[in-house]
Amino acid sequence: MNKKRNLLAGAGLIGAFALWTVLIQWVDVQAVGQNGTKIGFADFNVWFHQLTGVHMTLYTITDWLGLVPIFICLCFGMMGLMQLIKRRSLLKVDQDILLLGVYYVLVIACYLIFEMIPINFRPVLIEGRQEGSYPSSTTLLVLSVMPTLMFQANRRVLYAMMRKAVAVFAIAFSAFMAIGRLISGVHWATDIIGSVLLSAGLYMLYRATVLYLDKAKKADRSKDGI
Repeated sequence: MNKKRNLLAGAGLIGAFALWTVLIQWVDVQAVGQNGTKIGFADFNVWFHQLTGVHMTLYTITDWLGLVPIFICLCFGMMGLMQLIKRRSLLKVDQDILLLGVYYVLVIACYLIFEMIPINFRPVLIEGRQEGSYPSSTTLLVLSVMPTLMFQANRRVLYAMMRKAVAVFAIAFSAFMAIGRLISGVHWATDIIGSVLLSAGLYMLYRATVLYLDKAKKADRSKDGI
């Protein structure tokens, strides 16, 4: 049942992200962005942007901290590579690690797609340049990677205190990064909402797939009498 709920939740969140993306292009669209760019949910976005203001120091901090999830991805990549070298077969690498690689590639693909097809542009210029803003790539990366750190720690770390420490770090870091990007003023509020929906949906689908594979593997072992 947990697997099915995760799968349905993931599909629902991806659907919600798709709907949100469409609404952004149709609801209350006004030319209120930099250089007259059009923004959906304009009244709400402008109100929130004026409320928070622009904080470039916070933007810079969260930008550099975006290297943390990249480092985590590299660590899992090294884990998979070491298993591949030791076991001499890609099929013998742990399935959840292989899926994690596919998942990270999918996250990057989503980022690249929206870089090529910008939906929104930032409310401020970055170093004099106009950049795409939807969904927030840093928020998407953080909220896609940090839950997998918790998930893998719960599967692989033996000590409960260490698992709790990883969970506290992942949750606190994710909250700081999402809120930091939201109030830094370099994104519209709707950009952050889009990132939350997309990252949560992708993660739930990854989690559901791993749980289904676990069940199938357990069934095979029972059939073989292991």
